[in-house]
Amino acid sequence: MAESFVFHIAESLLQKLASYVSEEASRAYDVYEDLQVIKGTLSIVKGVLLDAEEKKEQKHGLREWLMQIQNVCFDAEDVLDGFECQNLRKQVVKASGSTRMKVGHFFSSSNSLVFRLSMARQIKHVRCRLDKIAADGNKFGLERISVDHRLVQRREMTYSHIDASGVIGRDNDREEIIKLLMQPHPHGDGDGDKSVCVIPIVGLGGMGKTTLAKLVFNDKRIDELFQLKMWVCVSDDFDIRQIIIKIINCASASTSAPSIALAHHESINNLDIEQLQSQLRHKLSGQTYLLVLDDIWNDNRAKWIELNDLIKVGAVGSKILVTTRSDSIASMVGTVPSYVLEGLSVENCLSLFVKWAFKEGEEKKYPNLVDIGKEMVKKCQGVPLAVRTLGSSLFLNFDLERWEFVRDHEIWNLNQKKDDILPALKLSYDQMPSYLRQCFAYFSLFPKDFGHIGGHIAHLWLALGLLQSGVGSQKIENIARQYIDELHSRSFLEDFMDFGNLYFFKIHDLVHDLALYVAKGELLVVNSHTHNIPEQVRHLSIVEIDSFSHALFPKSRRVRTILFPVDGVGVDSEALLDTWIARYKCLRVLDLSDSTFETLPDSISKLEHLRALHVTNNCKIKRLPHSVCKLQNLQFLSLRGCMELETLPKGLGMLISLEQLYITTKQSILSEDEFASLRNLQYLSFEYCDNLKFLFRGVQIPSLEVLLIQSCGRLESLPLHFLPKLEVLFVIQCEMLNLSLNNESPIQRLRLKLLYLEHFPRQQALPHWIQGAADTLQTLSILNCHSLKMLPEWLTTMTRLKTLHIVNCPQLLSLPSDMHHLTALEVLIIDGCPELCRKCQPQSGVCWSFIAHIKCVCIGETKGKLHSQMLSRLRLRLRD
Repeated sequence: MAESFVFHIAESLLQKLASYVSEEASRAYDVYEDLQVIKGTLSIVKGVLLDAEEKKEQKHGLREWLMQIQNVCFDAEDVLDGFECQNLRKQVVKASGSTRMKVGHFFSSSNSLVFRLSMARQIKHVRCRLDKIAADGNKFGLERISVDHRLVQRREMTYSHIDASGVIGRDNDREEIIKLLMQPHPHGDGDGDKSVCVIPIVGLGGMGKTTLAKLVFNDKRIDELFQLKMWVCVSDDFDIRQIIIKIINCASASTSAPSIALAHHESINNLDIEQLQSQLRHKLSGQTYLLVLDDIWNDNRAKWIELNDLIKVGAVGSKILVTTRSDSIASMVGTVPSYVLEGLSVENCLSLFVKWAFKEGEEKKYPNLVDIGKEMVKKCQGVPLAVRTLGSSLFLNFDLERWEFVRDHEIWNLNQKKDDILPALKLSYDQMPSYLRQCFAYFSLFPKDFGHIGGHIAHLWLALGLLQSGVGSQKIENIARQYIDELHSRSFLEDFMDFGNLYFFKIHDLVHDLALYVAKGELLVVNSHTHNIPEQVRHLSIVEIDSFSHALFPKSRRVRTILFPVDGVGVDSEALLDTWIARYKCLRVLDLSDSTFETLPDSISKLEHLRALHVTNNCKIKRLPHSVCKLQNLQFLSLRGCMELETLPKGLGMLISLEQLYITTKQSILSEDEFASLRNLQYLSFEYCDNLKFLFRGVQIPSLEVLLIQSCGRLESLPLHFLPKLEVLFVIQCEMLNLSLNNESPIQRLRLKLLYLEHFPRQQALPHWIQGAADTLQTLSILNCHSLKMLPEWLTTMTRLKTLHIVNCPQLLSLPSDMHHLTALEVLIIDGCPELCRKCQPQSGVCWSFIAHIKCVCIGETKGKLHSQMLSRLRLRLRD
């Protein structure tokens, strides 16, 4: 990889070793001593890995040594996972009961003996390899470095001067910030607390936050508003002492002659912290000031409060303007909502590009190159620094072929100078903890503009062992959500839509370029231009299949991931699949979406490490081999869109690790005992199961949290009382399903957080069982219910309801009069309901007073339609 993740890989392996060493299994298989030695050696090696990663470019052979460490760690992980496989097999045997004879041969004592010998041999081999590699590392003279002291590339210090005439497209943003600076403190100055108004500007690296702050800082109107103006570049080192010194120096420079300010600057460094804080308070006391704190990375609230307490001695009206890439930091420091800086328009991007690619007026000589430039700037998505990077790379170069090359290739393929876009974005990447950097790299496996479902990327991370164990009983999916939230906070994600258990987002194109940049070497996207796959590659994403051949794929045994993320692109060669199964025994993720096999080979059971198997949208497959049920590690199985699948494999209940299951089948009756055995099942989907009449008539699925039922035309009932932990329910286009059949007295309490009902043309009223979720429901979506005439008054008892969508319900004429009781409601979207839309028009509609308190109301507006389309798109991609 361009970036090395060896430290995190070693750390993850040490966690596994710690758990296995303490288990009786390690003693039972005579490998306890070897595992202890491996653990000790790896602990020593881990201590110098960060130093090795920093010096790998300067010391010959160090990169290869790191690669050897990485390889032996992965191989050791495979061996340890073998213990887990054996443990899961024993659990299945124990739970098999009457089926013990059916699986007895597979779990025979002879196999256990073979396993014992094989594991002992493999563990000893790993120990010998690691010992040799550790000894080889001594020649590099490496030092122990902790995570907290690793070197991180720092941004250059900024200054306040700017030539405003050279800035393009930020006039409106400047006016908006100045308006905020002119407004009084929204919370006043009550109780003698002279708190300072803090205005955060937040956005992606390279978006122009510092440039905007400079424009504001140098505007003449600011001089009239504030007695003092101070510019402090904070960057990643939030050192209170140094920040105090910078503020004092800035305050002195704005009120003294330059020579006096310089002398003061030289003497102030000798003061202790007590003297410094006294001078700071003296300089600011009673003054109306503007303080710009540029480029804040500190997320330690205690440090921020300490600084804030020192500087809130100014006069009423003082303001602090903060720039940061982190939304969470902006929320921490801001006293007003963050100003989110958006990208430039295409027209402004082109103007900026021409400014950097040509000398003034020179572009008129090369209209053909300007036309190519118009195409180039689209990939920059409005980020000024990306536009400048492209323009600068072509300055004084008028070669048509070179321009076409830059247009047709990703930005990450271009040479990058220190202040270009990728180094700027990489600052944000470098600030991440190592576990998050590794997870981020896997976004490179998906195409640009790919709509990610949170559960999809979370299960990829989980299948590959990238999620760190949580504290106490924290669920692993909650850890994945924390990772997503942190990436979102760092401005790496966009179009984020949050529906609780389900969430949708995209990756900014430039952030995708960054993922490609840091992932190259071990993660590879295969397209028609790929002529060779290096043996070191472990993770493959196949987006084009035009030039497929057996020879293309590496003969190594290292591949862990094979993805087909593009709809309609799949493998149709059974021989190639046989090759993959025979060669890549340690596959964790196998995506056979859009393939055209009539069946899978029985040898699929050899992939005992497999965590995720996608057979989505195979239009020919009629059966699955029963051997697929021997994959005890399998956590994710998708059979969605397999319209010819006649039956599910026997023994499905043996997949005791299964968490997500997506089903399309011609079966009319399901084996409920099999589903009852899936004790870890959390997500379950039934789509296009045309013959299915009943679900869960006699068994509980106690762990199920998300249920999607779509286009099951004969389904008659849905007994929710068998699903005690259900939080998300999608029911779409099930014509025979009577939603009101579950009406009970008293109404059963439910834990639903999201309910989505679509296409129930005969439904005249909402079913009463929804009342059971009055204390938990957060999102309610009602779409294409053409006979729905009224919303019940009990809807206003949904005290936690945050989002309500009502789309294409033309006979719905009014809203409950007590809508004002829905104090948690933040988003209301009504579209395709002509009379109701008329009554809910702002100010003039008779129902407007019911909903005027809601923060975001979209009545037949484009924004509302887009939001509803996004939700529909979300449920359509639930297969992933």
